[in-house]
Amino acid sequence: MPAIRPISDLRNNFTEISREVHETNEPVFLTKNGYGDMVVMSIQAWEETQFENEIYLKLKEAETEARLSSKRLSHQEVFSGLRERVMGNNV
Repeated sequence: MPAIRPISDLRNNFTEISREVHETNEPVFLTKNGYGDMVVMSIQAWEETQFENEIYLKLKEAETEARLSSKRLSHQEVFSGLRERVMGNNV
């Protein structure tokens, strides 16, 4: 269940909120006048979210490219190409 707190808690209970977001690695949702206003999260949680978003974006791009192209590679072709790049064309 998400942690929802009034925005005044950010000022009055900052240390507690900081501890909570770091211990749980979950965001705290802050409300203003009863409506959602902000989300507070640890930098680690934010970086993980950004990384996941980047992966989803790359997968979406790959799916779009696959739909627009009929070219398909076997796993041997893919890994052979990767090995060549990693080893500096010494394979």
